[in-house]
Amino acid sequence: MNILLIGSGGREHALAWKISSSKLCSKLFIAPGNAGTKSCGENVPIGLADFPSLKKLILEKEIEFVIVGPEEPLVKGFREFLASDFATKNVLVLGPGQIGAQLEGSKDFAKAFMHRNNIPTAAYKTFDKDTLQAAFTFLETLKAPYVLKADGLAAGKGVIISPDLKQAKDSLSSLLTDRTFGVASDKVVIEEFLDGIELSVFVLTDGKKYIILPEAKDYKRIGDGDTGPNTGGMGAVSPVPFADSGFMKKVEDRIIKPTIDGFQKEGIDYRGFIFVGLMNVKGEPYVIEYNVRMGDPETEVVIPRIQSDLLELLISAASGNLKMQALDIDSRYALTVMLVSGGYPGEYVNGKIIEGADHVSQSKVFHAGTKFDENDKVITNGGRVIAVTAQANSIEEARKLAYNDISKMSFDKMNFRRDIGLDLL
Repeated sequence: MNILLIGSGGREHALAWKISSSKLCSKLFIAPGNAGTKSCGENVPIGLADFPSLKKLILEKEIEFVIVGPEEPLVKGFREFLASDFATKNVLVLGPGQIGAQLEGSKDFAKAFMHRNNIPTAAYKTFDKDTLQAAFTFLETLKAPYVLKADGLAAGKGVIISPDLKQAKDSLSSLLTDRTFGVASDKVVIEEFLDGIELSVFVLTDGKKYIILPEAKDYKRIGDGDTGPNTGGMGAVSPVPFADSGFMKKVEDRIIKPTIDGFQKEGIDYRGFIFVGLMNVKGEPYVIEYNVRMGDPETEVVIPRIQSDLLELLISAASGNLKMQALDIDSRYALTVMLVSGGYPGEYVNGKIIEGADHVSQSKVFHAGTKFDENDKVITNGGRVIAVTAQANSIEEARKLAYNDISKMSFDKMNFRRDIGLDLL
């Protein structure tokens, strides 16, 4: 089977690495891909939202299965775009249609879906610039800290947590009147703060049946000790010690099953990944957010632990015939550390030559923001550059392996957190 994987990050490199090893994969194309995915298949320089060029590629290369890595093409209706053309309507697509993708594309849609289906989440209300005064009044009914979320897609940066009421009001005013995140913040969801430990749970579904993939904990803030601004993710660990069988049973019964039931009740044809961002509040799970794809960098610890033929499962989910089978999971811990550009998540400079990746011996290097220069040197091409993933029988040992291999790598102004996994020891 010829396969197209859409995306260019560490998530896509991890997926490409796994998919390319399947006996079902004849040829893998990655659009646009990065310097790492080139070793797994053929990179094709087409943008995520260039639907006509993607369709042309699908027809030219006789692609039968499309796996959509990031959320943007799904929210913009890529599945419907292919289905609307006689030439591509029978191409399998892993990823929800535009309505299902609103679970990530609109925080308000997601919260309303949870409310309708009795899925535990923080209390909330949604406001726009015309209801700013009512929003201020609602903030006054809540306790600090205050959580503000831009309704639409904001590249993982649309959440503001303010420690005091004045700052929360100023941030809210900026979001709605100054449109801090453009159209994404035309509406803002204000919700109560949940105090607990975050957890990422991943589900593969055909809309009726589902398989729960390994869970992970990621590290969002730029600095050690969870300090500084939020990023797209600085590292991850899987499995997560506090996510024992009792807790995961609550997650399945109270969140996963009602979510899948909700799809069926509301006529949402959902075939793909569900990434449930959870908060463990004194042993009780609450949904913080839904995402309609795998997480990054969580994919870089989840995928290496899956020993089953992942592609076989993805095809069955996209076909609406998911095989309800137990996954063969590596019981060892996987830990990944993200190497990022200096200045990230603020301004940074691309084009720095990456040295030493070929000296890594005990970890897997997943490229995120990389490309080749005119001399075939691998250079930086994004804020998050490379994820270094190690596996071992303990978090402590996985940390040693990953950080030892990181010491062999370098690029100008390279930055990374040094405490990934320490909080779980």
